[in-house]
Amino acid sequence: MIDDELSSLQNLQQKLTEFCPDIAIAASAQKPEDAIVLIKQHKPDVIFLDIEMPRMNGFRMLEELEDTGFDIIFTTAYNHYAIDAIRISAFDYLTKPIAISDLQKTVERLVKHRQLQTKDKLGVLKNALGTSRSQDEKIAVATGEGLEFIVINTILHIEASSNYSKIYLQNGKTVVVTRLLKEFEDILLPYRFYRIHNTHLINLKHIEKYIRGEGGQVRLTNGTVLDVSRRKKEEFLKLITG
Repeated sequence: MIDDELSSLQNLQQKLTEFCPDIAIAASAQKPEDAIVLIKQHKPDVIFLDIEMPRMNGFRMLEELEDTGFDIIFTTAYNHYAIDAIRISAFDYLTKPIAISDLQKTVERLVKHRQLQTKDKLGVLKNALGTSRSQDEKIAVATGEGLEFIVINTILHIEASSNYSKIYLQNGKTVVVTRLLKEFEDILLPYRFYRIHNTHLINLKHIEKYIRGEGGQVRLTNGTVLDVSRRKKEEFLKLITG
């Protein structure tokens, strides 16, 4: 939980403890800078985040995090932030003062959402471990014109762009779809795709060169150079060097 007002933190903690037993509170912070450290330390499934805070607001704080693998529930007194919250795929948006019924409904939906995610991940991992998948297979993506079937082998990399993803193909074409990068990460795991950064999922088949650096960079077969997250560097190098 992150909120610069102590009374708001205490109020939310009391409501979660009393009315939402599925939520275990790992930590709370009044300063975004402290919250960043705590998030990296505890790796939470969800954060309750105030938007209006001095020095660094909630949106700016999220930009400071390399990996946002958690769900976000905004808690704010300002309705005009709702559109921005939707744009960054926040799980929900609760307006202060937070009604107990609204909080309970949000937590119930969150629990179901996390359970489904876990089942999906297990299914993907079983497929990846149990079968050898051909990159000549296709995936169907919804575009403005209908469904487009893309040969997996022709995908160079996929870039996250707000609620959209941009698929870059071998022939130079870019396909924009209203699908989150996380969904593609789960789908393409069995086909040797790897998320080198919060915004980039690459086809390992199309790596031409790794360039040393703090996190390093990869150059793909079409000449595109992409950054590797410092957090991902060690795992990535183990993966590509066998």
